[in-house]
Amino acid sequence: MSTLDSTTDIIVIGGGLAGLTSAIHLSKYDLKVLVIEKNEYPKHKVCGEYISNEVLPYLNYLEVDVFKLGAKKITHFELSTPKNRLIKSGLPLGGFGISRFTLDNALAEKAKQNKVSMLQDTVTNIQFINDEFLIETKSKKKFKSKIAIGAYGKRSNLDVELNRDFIKKKSPFLAVKTHLEGNFPEDLVALHNFKGGYCGVSKVENNHINLCYITNFEAFKKYKDINEFQQKVVFKNRYLKTIFETSKPVFNMPLTISQISFSTKTPIENHIIMCGDTAGMIHPLCGNGMSMAIRSAQIASQLILKYFTSEIKSREALEKAYLREWNSEFKSRLRTGHFVANLFSQNKLAEFLIVFLKAVPFLLPQIIKRTHGKPMQVK
Repeated sequence: MSTLDSTTDIIVIGGGLAGLTSAIHLSKYDLKVLVIEKNEYPKHKVCGEYISNEVLPYLNYLEVDVFKLGAKKITHFELSTPKNRLIKSGLPLGGFGISRFTLDNALAEKAKQNKVSMLQDTVTNIQFINDEFLIETKSKKKFKSKIAIGAYGKRSNLDVELNRDFIKKKSPFLAVKTHLEGNFPEDLVALHNFKGGYCGVSKVENNHINLCYITNFEAFKKYKDINEFQQKVVFKNRYLKTIFETSKPVFNMPLTISQISFSTKTPIENHIIMCGDTAGMIHPLCGNGMSMAIRSAQIASQLILKYFTSEIKSREALEKAYLREWNSEFKSRLRTGHFVANLFSQNKLAEFLIVFLKAVPFLLPQIIKRTHGKPMQVK
């Protein structure tokens, strides 16, 4: 690389939940942080927009009050099968609904207040040379840093550049997200299954209903467009049909994202500390990816601070500590998520499970606990 534009302590690649929360956390300790994000704020993203309350102590520590932003408190859960069997449960810890449009923007504003440098650009090249990261962007800017955090989402050209294993595999899933205006309980998050997919429903700020569904692309492409797919497949679930037909769309067109992968990823790649979806994705059927992103950023930030104060003596020790804590926090959650998603992908088995869970009602809250963490302690 030629002339550098700047040298900084930490570069965060990606300005979503994980990237912004880690930037805010690290900037509280007077470290120089640069966030490089390709999109501008505010922006809607394809996302379930439900977050477990486990993150609230940490967000309070970062001085971000989601309820002042209009978040809806969620205390109840319901689940339906493709044949319209329904089961209801309380949420053991509870959660809240807030759009990425609002939350990401608020986090970005907080980062700026903390003197985090923000650059709208795309990282195209990362090299690790002489114990430092050399990073180049699409606009030919060049930066050097001691630490690099990868928080750029589900998949990116960077994954190809880094030769990550998961990017070589076919990813058959497609997700669709929209906001509606209509009647839906503020305190409820629902997960309604249909043949080949499932849809999460909950209220967010502005009294909008967020609907985000995921399906197998092979099943989807049999139909000419989203509307036909919804009419002929999604609406076989009567709960989803009622929500769509008694509400009006807020977006002109739904948002979509394809090539979604739930394959195992590695939380450290080429010495880059990966956070959020970049490190690993839980199936949306378990509905807690947003809190996992925030929690992974907290783990990374706490360890990076120890590295800069020499409590952690080497990069190798830092990476081993992050890998150990990430696996301890998330490996079981991801395993449970895969298991539950596989069960519900088999329609006959899903119907039997609902009958069984109704007969043994204490089991559903226990399953929910397995995909959620405990309230995050701030050290």
